[in-house]
Amino acid sequence: MTAARKAVRMLEKKLHLFEEPGEINTEKCMEIAGDNLRFGYKYIVLATTKGTTALKFGQYFRGNAVKIVAVTHSTGFEKPSAQQVPEETREEIRSLGIELFTGTILTHSLEAALSKKHSGIYPTQIIASTYRTICQGVKVCAEIVMEACDAGLIPESEEVIAVAGTGWGADTVCVVKSQASKRFLDLRILEILAKPRA
Repeated sequence: MTAARKAVRMLEKKLHLFEEPGEINTEKCMEIAGDNLRFGYKYIVLATTKGTTALKFGQYFRGNAVKIVAVTHSTGFEKPSAQQVPEETREEIRSLGIELFTGTILTHSLEAALSKKHSGIYPTQIIASTYRTICQGVKVCAEIVMEACDAGLIPESEEVIAVAGTGWGADTVCVVKSQASKRFLDLRILEILAKPRA
């Protein structure tokens, strides 16, 4: 007598593959994130370089119960002491109910400085390069979720929608099980809902 076979449990979702990366896909990424809120996600974490993506998401999700956290590049990313998101844009983003976080990019700053000075390769750069084999946005999704956890803006071990892109705008949407950077190895990219194919 053979043991009864266990029924396969499966969740079906659609993967969207963009023909080209970049901000041209931002509106579609907003739609994909919005459509997936029906699965009960309470948080959207998104990357914003100049603040434009955060403003678009804030307007699109205005009146929705989801909490949006926008993560910017660190102060001094382009030049010493400079912010990439101007103060007036920051105020507008906050007026749309979005939490704004500016902090260190986890796979970039310290090791990039060491690599430049000493011509070496360091563990977080290897991690970043590995994520990039999927796409730039997946790397950024992992980073911004950890940054938001580190700042206490989202809880750990929560399934959240993360949105990022290549250069400007959004072209990647993932579902990520959040963790603080200290517990990076427990972070999980559970689903890739959209990404550039190129």
